[in-house]
Amino acid sequence: MTFEHKSVLLEETVNGLNIKPDGIYVDGTLGGGGHAFEVCKQLSDKGSFIGIDQDEAAIEAAGIRLRDFGERVTIVRSNYCDMKSQLQKLGIDKVDGIVLDLGVSSYQLDTAERGFSYRVDVPLDMRMDRRQEMTAKDIVNMYSEMELYRIIRDYGEDKFAKNIAKHIVLERERGSIETTGQLIEIIKRAIPMKFQKNGGHPAKRTFQAIRIELNKELDVLRDSLDEMIDMLNENGRICIITFHSLEDRIVKSIFKRNENPCTCPSHFPVCVCGNESKGKVITRKPILPSAEELEYNSRSKSAKLRIFERH
Repeated sequence: MTFEHKSVLLEETVNGLNIKPDGIYVDGTLGGGGHAFEVCKQLSDKGSFIGIDQDEAAIEAAGIRLRDFGERVTIVRSNYCDMKSQLQKLGIDKVDGIVLDLGVSSYQLDTAERGFSYRVDVPLDMRMDRRQEMTAKDIVNMYSEMELYRIIRDYGEDKFAKNIAKHIVLERERGSIETTGQLIEIIKRAIPMKFQKNGGHPAKRTFQAIRIELNKELDVLRDSLDEMIDMLNENGRICIITFHSLEDRIVKSIFKRNENPCTCPSHFPVCVCGNESKGKVITRKPILPSAEELEYNSRSKSAKLRIFERH
């Protein structure tokens, strides 16, 4: 299967980077190279582009898609949380722009055996990096009822989290839960019928929660953002596309704190904490997909783009 991924908010993100033809740009979630391709088109021979992804299928697909840009492009298999050390290996300290398109690529969702989708019955996997040993199956079968409840409540924002966790634990006493299909049936039994009709697929939130927990998606984002902002050159920009409120909240608050890091009490006449602003938030409100994009790419529905510019 070819690595297909419709890049969400493509034009808005590439415009948001304010590309300098001779600049250095990094995509920390390269995927199939959709954003990358548009960035590379605007680079001169002096410009350079580094694409990072932990998924071997993405690396391969992006390599093919970007091959005409030759020497300008470097592709690295890694997690974007290691961006700084990976760039230092390439002799790069500062960059002019960074893109993160969070969440799961269309390819990962559509490749049944990866176990991300709740539309097919396959072994529970959900690893973004298949070199990792732990899978979704381990979480479903080994986490305590309390831990399952916590992740489904916090990462899935599912109001039936308690009941879903209880049903999972009851079911696995009979035998190991091995497949997405088994898990979906358990979730359906835990959610009252009247709520299943109008809230999208009943398993959607639980699958999201398990995927986020397994791949440590929120921790990676929270722990990496400040460092990425520090890596930007003056007027350099970071563009981040999120797909659910938890990610968006992290991005919004870290951007805000970098714009205004003052910790002085509000009644102080002048700032004495010495924390200096690193830049400004370009997007007071997040940029959302256009009606046209929503029409041809249903997966863009919950996407939000936020942009920060370094002083």
